[in-house]
Amino acid sequence: MNVVYRKAVPEDTPACLDLRGKTRENAFSVEALKAIGITLESWQSAVADGSLPGCVALVDGELAGYCFGDRETGEIAVLALLPAYEGKGIGKELLGLMVEAFKTLGFKRLFLGCSSDPQVRSHGFYRHLGWKPTGETDAAGDEVLAYLLP
Repeated sequence: MNVVYRKAVPEDTPACLDLRGKTRENAFSVEALKAIGITLESWQSAVADGSLPGCVALVDGELAGYCFGDRETGEIAVLALLPAYEGKGIGKELLGLMVEAFKTLGFKRLFLGCSSDPQVRSHGFYRHLGWKPTGETDAAGDEVLAYLLP
């Protein structure tokens, strides 16, 4: 399997929107994303202006996953992966690339919203990588996890 990681560009966003609806857990259709204010145009604009930096993983030239974060706050906004590529280290690598990108921006602490249900894959995934519960919940009712950068 040939995986290529690179910085996301605005032209990636149509495939990102499509992939978001195909994830195993926490899938969002284009319509569901639109209902919370995320459209193709808003996503492309945020990538273009640098406010939503991200990385993509391509397998044989096709989008397999991505990770984006909020440049102003240090929030990891989304990590999404097609089910066929789970368990292959791609999600871990994408998240690591974003952590490094935020480190170069001067962040000392990153955060994200994650399900508090131990049965959900992301619950153990982030904790295994050193993300810690803050005791807070976000507007979506997800548990807020934080990661302290060295």
